[in-house]
Amino acid sequence: MSSPPEGGSLPAEPIFEVFSSRHFTGWLAEARLSLAFTTYQAGKLFFLGLNRDGRLSVFNRTLSRCMGLWGDGQTLYLSTLFQLWRFENSLGPKETYRGYDRLYVPRVGWTTGDLDIHDIGVDRRGRPVFVNTLFGCLATVSERHSFVPLWKAPFLSKLAAEDRCHLNGLAMEEGVPRYVTVVGRSDVADGWREHRAGGGSVIDVQQNEGVLEELSMPHSPRLYRGKLWLLDSGRGQFGYVDLDRGVFEPVAFCAGYARELAFHGDYAVVGLSRPRENRTFQGLGLEAALVAKKAEARTGVLVIDLRTGDTVHWVRLSGVIAELYDVVALPGVERPMALGFRNDEVQRMISVGPWATMGEEDK
Repeated sequence: MSSPPEGGSLPAEPIFEVFSSRHFTGWLAEARLSLAFTTYQAGKLFFLGLNRDGRLSVFNRTLSRCMGLWGDGQTLYLSTLFQLWRFENSLGPKETYRGYDRLYVPRVGWTTGDLDIHDIGVDRRGRPVFVNTLFGCLATVSERHSFVPLWKAPFLSKLAAEDRCHLNGLAMEEGVPRYVTVVGRSDVADGWREHRAGGGSVIDVQQNEGVLEELSMPHSPRLYRGKLWLLDSGRGQFGYVDLDRGVFEPVAFCAGYARELAFHGDYAVVGLSRPRENRTFQGLGLEAALVAKKAEARTGVLVIDLRTGDTVHWVRLSGVIAELYDVVALPGVERPMALGFRNDEVQRMISVGPWATMGEEDK
């Protein structure tokens, strides 16, 4: 189906189109689930849900270079070109807005500067913790500064705005940062590019040491059901880390550059991109694997059964949408939408919180 920009009317020739496998909508209905994903290349936040007639609902908002995404159904955190935004659902139980059962409104924004923020988590204190790729560190927000560093890769000699190792992925464990992924253990500006084919690694943040080496541009580490899952993107593999043996166990091949990962029940949701025509993606194992399988790289989402490794559902995007970055599963959400900044709708969306008690300083 074609998707209108900003939820408006369709242009004469769609800028992009969204297609899904025959039973994808049935899976969303059975799971009572919606998906949200970002594409920084096109600057879009997408929501996939269901219309009342059971057809696929596709909603998007334009947000400059949106990448990292975290969500729990009520709250969304989203990184953009130079800001980190917190969106809140403004609808109560059983409330709807124009047929949508979630209305995400941007409530808080932190101006961070262009840090190239990748993965985002939320810690025990409710603070957003994000991967500050430019500086090679984990960081959180500040009321006075662009960011506050929390941890840096142990092989980096200092914090520097040089993207030395391309730190990109973050796995949280019970509200604590636990594992991260880096493309290359370099300590010079942009040095990770020389390690794309097999210099990637997983680092245990708590132990401050590596647990797995020789990955190819790894992304999206996630702890789920007692396993550390990740994407070995440069080889097109989705799998998990056997921490006792220190090896990566592939579960499924992904026909595209895999760079986003979420879970729901017995299924993994993996986002795919078409590789760019530049040196960053050339010469990787993914290229040879696609040739061997007589396949072309795709842009879209795969739903993979964790029990078999089979792709049971898929979504594809065509047109100007070539690269995706992050995806989140929104359980219990049927049809979500969000407000943006490119029309006056956000000006009129006003909600009133419960009465609060004034302190002495407020009187």
